Amino acid sequence: MKNLIISFAVTALLISCGGSDDKKAETAEKTETVVEDLSKNPDYQKGLELIGGSDCLTCHKVDETLTGPSYRDVANKYASAGDTIVAHLAGKIINGGKGVWGEVYMTPHAGMSQEDAESMVKYILLLKNK
Repeated sequence: MKNLIISFAVTALLISCGGSDDKKAETAEKTETVVEDLSKNPDYQKGLELIGGSDCLTCHKVDETLTGPSYRDVANKYASAGDTIVAHLAGKIINGGKGVWGEVYMTPHAGMSQEDAESMVKYILLLKNK
């Protein structure tokens, strides 16, 4: 009887764990499609280029919190704010700021144009979790 119960438990465990490879492959496929679709977006391309040529990556990463929040955290926080948030966040890039993400001060980028800062924000907002 004990062997029957153990056999049943092992079988149930194996059955419950099965099929996850299909789900993982499906999720990976969706992620690749989203990344590919984003890479064709002109806002994504321009923002990525501007961020890559700036000092932003010293304090921010896409999925890691460093000195400042991750870009994905910013995108998720402001995902529902609509287009009006773009100009506001661009102003934060240009003027600097403190308090929204803690007490660490964000360095101002006074030499940056409003248009470039807005392009960076549009790129960041595209990184929100789907």
